[in-house]
Amino acid sequence: MTRTLTAGGLALILANCAPTETVTQYGGSAYDWRLTEIDGTAVRFDATLTLAESGAVDGTGPCNGFSGRQSAPYPWISIQIDFVEELYCSGIDHEETYLTALSEMTLVEVAGPTMIMSNEAGRQMVFSGIGSDGQSDP
Repeated sequence: MTRTLTAGGLALILANCAPTETVTQYGGSAYDWRLTEIDGTAVRFDATLTLAESGAVDGTGPCNGFSGRQSAPYPWISIQIDFVEELYCSGIDHEETYLTALSEMTLVEVAGPTMIMSNEAGRQMVFSGIGSDGQSDP
């Protein structure tokens, strides 16, 4: 009987530690996101990101679309990019910068139509929520 209670108690503790609340439960899925800054510098290329409650991640860079997943519990983020289209354009260097920075982010904060990702190395990405009219919300 003691083993059953101990094993059951351990299972209950582990279940409560499981990462069930991701950034999407804190506003991350409220918008499609447009990248506005990397490391304090305004970006001059188009880059978007969508975070689904299922953990799916989709987005676009200056040249290609991509998809992946994210399951880290809030306030952490860990985007794993699984697929990137392979089209070349003049903005391919910007796209590489975007995708590399995105994969390096470890923390996320959502405050209304603003989402900020950062890491311990001091890097930061700022996103603005895209309204239904396709423009960034104020």
